[in-house]
Amino acid sequence: MSDESVELIERQITDFVRRIVMTEQREGRMERSAYILLRQLSTYGPAGVKALAENLQLDISTVSRQASALVEKDYVEKLPNPDDKRSYFYKITELGSEELEGNRRERFERLEEMLEGWTEEEQETFGRLLKRYNETANERLNL
Repeated sequence: MSDESVELIERQITDFVRRIVMTEQREGRMERSAYILLRQLSTYGPAGVKALAENLQLDISTVSRQASALVEKDYVEKLPNPDDKRSYFYKITELGSEELEGNRRERFERLEEMLEGWTEEEQETFGRLLKRYNETANERLNL
């Protein structure tokens, strides 16, 4: 891989992430961390802090703090662990599911706006390349 290619990719990834963060902040959208945690609970069901931290590759303290904030908003609820009364599981609530779905729709709409004017082939190519990059990154980072 040439230095020019690496520089181009690094610059574009930096801009890509920066735009996502700026859009979330400017438009008062759900924070990325909340979205990711809710999506995880919605997809895989109730989970404890340790399992969430492992699956999301985050510190337990980070997940615990983020989950507590979601409990305060009534997006998730704490359920006692039947096998260990000292621990508990987090489960997405109906309100959390509604907020997640609304945010997901907004993200889809925003992507559709950004990709307006792109051909279907360009959109599919972009999606395939992002998927390949993420799969390679996960593999190399043992995620």
